[in-house]
Amino acid sequence: MSRIGKMPVVLPAGVDVTTDDHTVKVKGPKGELSQAVHPDMKVSIEDGKVLVERPSDNGEHRSLHGLTRSLIANMVEGVTNGYQRTLEVRGVGYRAQLEGKNLVLQVGYSHPVTVVPRPGIDFEVGQDTNTRQPFVVVRGIDKQVVGQQAAEIRRVRPPEPYKGKGIRYQGEYVRRKAGKQGKAAGR
Repeated sequence: MSRIGKMPVVLPAGVDVTTDDHTVKVKGPKGELSQAVHPDMKVSIEDGKVLVERPSDNGEHRSLHGLTRSLIANMVEGVTNGYQRTLEVRGVGYRAQLEGKNLVLQVGYSHPVTVVPRPGIDFEVGQDTNTRQPFVVVRGIDKQVVGQQAAEIRRVRPPEPYKGKGIRYQGEYVRRKAGKQGKAAGR
C-alpha cells in the first residue's frame, strides 16, 4: 500500500469537494480548482475526508495512487491558503517593478522585459531591507501554475556562476566559479 496514497486528505472548514466522471472539483475561500483523475482511481468523500483507493497492486496503479492523493491535497491547500514563490533579483542596476498587473524587469538587457501573469497569478514586488535587493513574490491557488510562472521569470536571467548576478529562487544556492587565474598567478 502506498504510504502517501492511503493517507486521507482532511477537509478544512469552508472547503467543498465534489467528484463526477473522473473529475475532482475543490471549492474554497480563495477560489475553485478542478483536476481530471485516472479512470482506475476511486475517489470518495467520507466524514470530511477524501480517500483515494486503487483497484490492484500493479506498478502503474501504485504510482497513480500516491499521485492522485497528492494532487487532491495540493488543490485543498491551494483553495485554503494559496501558494507563493519568492524570487530574488541580484545585480547592480537590476530592478523589478509592476505596471498594472504586469511585471517589468530590467536585468542587464538593452530593453526592459515585461512578464504578463497567467490567469489566477498575482505579482508583488518589494525590496529587502538589509541588502536593498529587489524581490518578486508570485502568488496563486494552483501550485503547478505558480511554480511554472516563477520558472518563467527565473528563465529571463538565470543566475550566472561568476558573480552570482541574475534572478534566483529565495534560498537557492548558486555554485560560484573562481574565474580567470592567469593574471593573479603572475603569468
